[in-house]
Order: sequence, then structure tokens, then C-alpha cells
Amino acid sequence: MKSFHLEVVTPDSSPFRGEAERLLVRTTEGDAEILYGHIDYLATIAEGRAKITSGGKAREAAVSGGFVSVADNYVRLVVTTFEFSEEIDVKRAEEAKRKAEILRKNAADAREEAKAGAKLRRALSRLSVASKK
Repeated sequence: MKSFHLEVVTPDSSPFRGEAERLLVRTTEGDAEILYGHIDYLATIAEGRAKITSGGKAREAAVSGGFVSVADNYVRLVVTTFEFSEEIDVKRAEEAKRKAEILRKNAADAREEAKAGAKLRRALSRLSVASKK
């Protein structure tokens, strides 16, 4: 299978840079799968899972916020967070889930509830990806 250049960038690091055969990522419009020869494309990333296939091996990661761009077989995934499944601290994610549930339950207004909901979705996404190790 032909490959394309993929670069994953977060505010803190560049967790993946190299050739990939496939990128599956959740956008705000639904799942998008990028293969060699994909048309130029730009989409907003939603909270969820990304799957990178490189060298015939697939790896999953929890991602949140950002965008994916495709131009001339160069794909850039710029996200707020990106953690490969093997890097996720499950105990920390479970604690974040517990705290977010409490925050959401005790929210004083819609803004606090939305913020707690975002934290809860991120924790659940991390736990879901970690369970697929």
C-alpha cells in the first residue's frame, strides 16, 4: 500500500512524524480516513480516537481538539492532546473521570457544566483507547 507523509503536532511535542499508509480520525462531521492520494482536505478534530497505520502496524491514540489538513499527500494533524494507547496512565484517567463527574454534578451554571462535560469526554476517550492496548 502506498504511503503519505504524516506529521502529528501538539502544543508540547510532535508524537509522530513519518510515513503512514492510513490515518483514521474523528472529525466534528464524523470519521475521516486518509489514504494515499486523498483530495486536499481540512477538518476540525473532535474528541475521540485516532488510528495510524505505519509500516503495516496500527497504533491508536486518544486525541482532542484541533484540525487535520491534507495537501499533496502531506497530512498534518494538529491537536490539543494526543496520547498513544500505551502512554495513557489509566489510574490518572480514571481519577480525571471521577473528578469530572463530580464537577458536572455540582456545576453552578451551564458554563461550568459544559467545562466539566468536556473534561469527562476527554477522560472517557482516554480510557476507551487505553482499554484497546
